[in-house]
Amino acid sequence: MAISDTVADLLTRIRNGKDACHKYVDVSYSKLNQAIIDVLKDKGFVINYLVNDKKHQIRVFLKYIKNTRESVLHGLKRMSKPGMRNYVKCEDIPRVFSGLGIAILSTPSGVVDGEKARELKMGGELLCLVW
Repeated sequence: MAISDTVADLLTRIRNGKDACHKYVDVSYSKLNQAIIDVLKDKGFVINYLVNDKKHQIRVFLKYIKNTRESVLHGLKRMSKPGMRNYVKCEDIPRVFSGLGIAILSTPSGVVDGEKARELKMGGELLCLVW
């Protein structure tokens, strides 16, 4: 079965994996998915990821708070959808939970978080919110 929205599938698999307290989740490979996971890794929401070229999958290792098994991720929300793209200007990039979360955007200079996009004074497609 072909997946029409790989980003929504990525977010759903991560959300389901963290709710079930899995160590890792496997998601389908795409350059956009890998770029989003890179941003999540840089901001400390996931530990690491591995790319399996043979299976065209990415294994994402989820991050938990020690001793409590509580996930560092509390929520993921898809903002721009294939049927209705959501573009924002630099000034309109949302601040998620007063800076505790991040907005992930696709800009002309690549996939970046909201802070970096404001720094570069670039708008783009608002892909998702993570907190």
